[in-house]
Amino acid sequence: MRGWTCGLLALALWAGAAQTALAASYFVYCANERIEVEMRNLEQMRNARGSNVCLFGGFDYLSDAQNFARRNFGGEGARCSCR
Repeated sequence: MRGWTCGLLALALWAGAAQTALAASYFVYCANERIEVEMRNLEQMRNARGSNVCLFGGFDYLSDAQNFARRNFGGEGARCSCR
């Protein structure tokens, strides 16, 4: 039962993050194993960088996206993984 509850919580958090990312102007990605802050949406990033791209978050302000990338991954250009 506990695993099921955790799964629902994870799904709810992901859905909330996805909804926030849809309305955002700046995005934090892992693209080809490097952190990038971009204005491109996920589809545009995959067209530009290939399929090895994953979205970590969406933000209204560039400074928020840069701070998120710095606090959580070491900043733009830091190594990352989509796995």
